[in-house]
Amino acid sequence: MKIRITDALDIDLEKEMWCCNRCNRELVNARENYKKGCLVRERSPEEIHEPLAKGTAFTYAPNPEWCRIIEFYCPQCGLMVENQYLPPGHPITHDIELDIDSLKKRHGLPTGGGR
Repeated sequence: MKIRITDALDIDLEKEMWCCNRCNRELVNARENYKKGCLVRERSPEEIHEPLAKGTAFTYAPNPEWCRIIEFYCPQCGLMVENQYLPPGHPITHDIELDIDSLKKRHGLPTGGGR
């Protein structure tokens, strides 16, 4: 039984796995940070925020010494699962933590803390 969590992520409650909802690739155990199962790419803000007018250097890009852009992709189909702006040296955030046992109980599945 899969439940949609975000535009890109499902949880397979029976297997307790995060899954890409485009290609169904299992990423990592649902009790962990889904980002651990993704491909990661770090980009400079200047790559993302191009100049507003040709021939100028003016952009709304954050200073790359203060900010980095981290992108997370499904390793099978390449779907961008998430991205985040972080200061250099900041650890990857753990932005979604669900009560898996409560979800399983709500859907009539046995609980038990993992595979």
